[in-house]
Amino acid sequence: MGSFFVVSSGVVMLKRFIAVLIFLGLSVLLAFQWVFTVSEQPQLISQSGENVTQTVKCVDFDTPQAIDNEGVLNILVWNIYKQNKSSWEVALNHLSQQSQLLLLQEASLTSELKRWLIDGQWISNQVSAFKALGSDAGVISIAHKAPIRACAYTSKEPWLRLPKSALYSEYQLSNGQQLAVINIHAINFTVGTDEYLSQLATLEKALKAHQGPIIFAGDFNSWSAERISAMKVALADIDLKEVRFSPDQRTQFITGLPLDHVFYRGLKLKYSKAPLSDASDHNPLLVSFSLLN
Repeated sequence: MGSFFVVSSGVVMLKRFIAVLIFLGLSVLLAFQWVFTVSEQPQLISQSGENVTQTVKCVDFDTPQAIDNEGVLNILVWNIYKQNKSSWEVALNHLSQQSQLLLLQEASLTSELKRWLIDGQWISNQVSAFKALGSDAGVISIAHKAPIRACAYTSKEPWLRLPKSALYSEYQLSNGQQLAVINIHAINFTVGTDEYLSQLATLEKALKAHQGPIIFAGDFNSWSAERISAMKVALADIDLKEVRFSPDQRTQFITGLPLDHVFYRGLKLKYSKAPLSDASDHNPLLVSFSLLN
């Protein structure tokens, strides 16, 4: 009789334990759905002044103008850490002063960032990888001139299921060429490199038909030797060179490997800098190119 009660008590405890697990699982799921909203297709948010439009995948622009300044193109590449640091705006004002093209990752399209874009008379295109507490989040490419075309790409993290984003843009240059730009925030949490390679291969494929200059930059989450190798293999077919930094103050993972990179083709590198900054968990990259005749 005693053993019956022990078994019965054990079954009750097991049922309670399972019920608690189910409750916790549902709570996490509901909290996730409350915080994050993920679209089934890549969404592109374009802003010029007060005018904001949202489209699926791609958008074309009328009458594009040359993005460079008399043959010089200065770019800022920066993971802005969702503007979580209070000094982000001061830093962005300073870093963008001499730049014609800003490639930001982990940008949260808050009212403060929208106002910053309006005040600076910037034109922006952002991939809405997901919404976090109502604000669109993803990579954003910013310039004073509209691109010819912009296309959004997303790739889901295999574990977290939240997408990482990339943006393909084409800009007019003053020498008559068209510049293809990819702004990437690469997949991070994987075992192996299959998903990582797949994301890069999709973007490399988008560039293959382009005959002119290319910039491929962003947060590659290249925290392992395997990822570094996969990154270089994926980009080898389109003949890209990597920008070197000296001193190299790019943000590193605990492995000592840099996370942020700039690759290019069909341009002349003038200088590259990676200044220290406490306005994000990544240091910004400042790179200057000149056009080829």
